[in-house]
Amino acid sequence: MIADRYQRPNWWVRHLVNPSVGGLTRAGVSFLGSRILEVRGRTSGLARETPVYLLRFQGERYLVAPRGTTQWVRNLRAAQEGVLRLGRRREPFRFDELADADKPVILRAWIRRWRLEAAPFFPGIGGRPSDEVLLGIAPGYPVFRLRPHTS
Repeated sequence: MIADRYQRPNWWVRHLVNPSVGGLTRAGVSFLGSRILEVRGRTSGLARETPVYLLRFQGERYLVAPRGTTQWVRNLRAAQEGVLRLGRRREPFRFDELADADKPVILRAWIRRWRLEAAPFFPGIGGRPSDEVLLGIAPGYPVFRLRPHTS
């Protein structure tokens, strides 16, 4: 089922890319919009961290899961809130998960913003995919519109 799509990170990403981007982000240096996503684990209850890319588009902020239904996606759905960190700055948030019909414009913006990084996650769709193509793949790519966490 495409909605449960998951692309496992390879050795290079697990051992070099994510630790490098995560280290820079923890130090306060955003690499192409990177943030550390902190979210409570759905079974352990412990804080889990992963580097993510924050997309700013038309005055809104989004997280796109290019690898599909990852552990951070499952944890975020269960917790219904998270924290984005850049250095010592912490931004608690809540979110609305976008319906598949609303994803094409955001997926297109994500692909354009991270053109080189996007290629392995969006195979065969090209650099300028049509709305029809993006609607077809939308179920496999969770997208979250962030909103400030208000107590």
